[in-house]
Amino acid sequence: MTKAVTSYGDRGFSQFLRRAFNRHLGYSEEDFDKPIIGICNTFSEVNRCHSHLGPLIEAIKRGVVMAGGVPLEFPTISLGEINTSPTTMLYRNLAAMDTEEMIRAQPIDGVVLLGGCDKVTPAQLMGAASADIPAIMFTGGPMANGEYEGRTLGACSDCRYFWQEYRGGSVSEAELVKINEALAPTAGHCMVMGSASTMAVCSEALGLMLPGAAAIPATHNKRMAAAQETGKCIVEAVKLKLTPSKILTRNSFENAIRLLMAVGGSSNAVIHLIAIAGRLGIELPLGLFDELSRTTPFLANLRPAGKYQMEDLYRAGGAPAVLKELSPLLHLGEMTITGETLGEWLKDVTISETYRDIVRPYDNPLHPEGGIAVLHGNLAPRGAVIKTKAASKSLLKHRGKAVVFTSVEDLETRINDPLLEVSPEDILVLQNAGPIGAPGMPEVGMLPIPEKLLKQGVRDMVRISDARMSGTAFGTVVLHVTPEAAVGGVIALVRTGDEIELDVEQRRLQLLVPVEELARRQNEWSPPVIQGRGYTRLYREHVLQADEGCDFDFLLPEETDK
Repeated sequence: MTKAVTSYGDRGFSQFLRRAFNRHLGYSEEDFDKPIIGICNTFSEVNRCHSHLGPLIEAIKRGVVMAGGVPLEFPTISLGEINTSPTTMLYRNLAAMDTEEMIRAQPIDGVVLLGGCDKVTPAQLMGAASADIPAIMFTGGPMANGEYEGRTLGACSDCRYFWQEYRGGSVSEAELVKINEALAPTAGHCMVMGSASTMAVCSEALGLMLPGAAAIPATHNKRMAAAQETGKCIVEAVKLKLTPSKILTRNSFENAIRLLMAVGGSSNAVIHLIAIAGRLGIELPLGLFDELSRTTPFLANLRPAGKYQMEDLYRAGGAPAVLKELSPLLHLGEMTITGETLGEWLKDVTISETYRDIVRPYDNPLHPEGGIAVLHGNLAPRGAVIKTKAASKSLLKHRGKAVVFTSVEDLETRINDPLLEVSPEDILVLQNAGPIGAPGMPEVGMLPIPEKLLKQGVRDMVRISDARMSGTAFGTVVLHVTPEAAVGGVIALVRTGDEIELDVEQRRLQLLVPVEELARRQNEWSPPVIQGRGYTRLYREHVLQADEGCDFDFLLPEETDK
């Protein structure tokens, strides 16, 4: 009753008033001496990925009560990928601010972060890291697999695949309707290793989610049991004073990066992990991601880089199975939200040989290196990323002429124009789709293949942008080019017809234009006028670049641990 009291200029009166109003909740005064656990609830009917959170909340509450705490549910912003315009990434920082401020402002001792959709999990972790009271992550879980004519479907890898085939003329409109009906069959987030699944398994590696919780399907009874255990765990974490700053260390982030690479996870996780770490003053340079990727085997055979989905990973043992195989590379002494170390979590984990095609042994991986590479060169002085295991091997070393689109609107207008001069060997380049330029860095990096090329049988081309792409997407797609076009990055200077060289093995992305010509173009370039109002204007004036996590400059601590 004495924590974070409302300011009336009389602390005693504030407590008296709080006691009077809180009697409505039915608790006795003694109850409020117990650990007060907030349940940060992102339920929304607009966000279909969170539409099923109600029963999970009740299960978490039961767990809190069983462990001797008092659960109090409170709402924060809910971000759903499909129904948010122009992109949820524009609002990730707003959701993080909402989470942080509500944790700080309310009289709670610990918090359960309940979300799941792509940007919600990183936003909640960013906010909790800054608020720094005991916190545990729990997600709504992945959808069950879809099915059409005997083929397993996965949202939204197959959303993209079949839409592309429809545009190419190999799938009829009638077939597309039937496929559409089967793509997202249950509650939950995407069931492939997209951004939502990636951030959930990374939460386990960070030590802020119960082991195995990420992969349990949204509709499975084990998810209800895990929700209840989560409620119990946070009460104990409060008693042990296990705050995020005691769990989220440089070493725990390295563990999460290793897992990201081993599961072929979303390239979006690079931005999100940098942002979460940044809230604690921990710098994760892009070079670290590349270094760990080169020394981490690719073990989890999961779409879009493999052939299985989250339901299958659950049966194979979930994230703990992958972490067990990665043990020789991990910092096993890192503390977790349970009060145990990561090594203690993993000591009894076993992997059935039945599922060895889903989670491969450490010494017999799918690939010797991880799923993401970081590129540098004059086109990306501060870096760019490519999801190598979802790309075409034949295009990982490629030289071609640029076909440039100056904005998302320009792309939508011209990409299917029959008069567009483009060949399969060309490189599609999208400008002004970064954090400031778009704004919000939308998931347009998987530029559509021009329709006339699709009908010729072309299914992949090199594509380069300062945008992002969905973790469920695929193709030879170079993303997060930094600095972005809107701040004068070299990508802003690319012109149609320029030659570009991509060499993933050498980690090189080079615009083959003389230095003198680039200098001339730079002198002619002028920054776009910052438009918009309210939050969007705030975002464009304060958002950092992709290699810095796209957080707001005013939300980082003054000192950073490099």
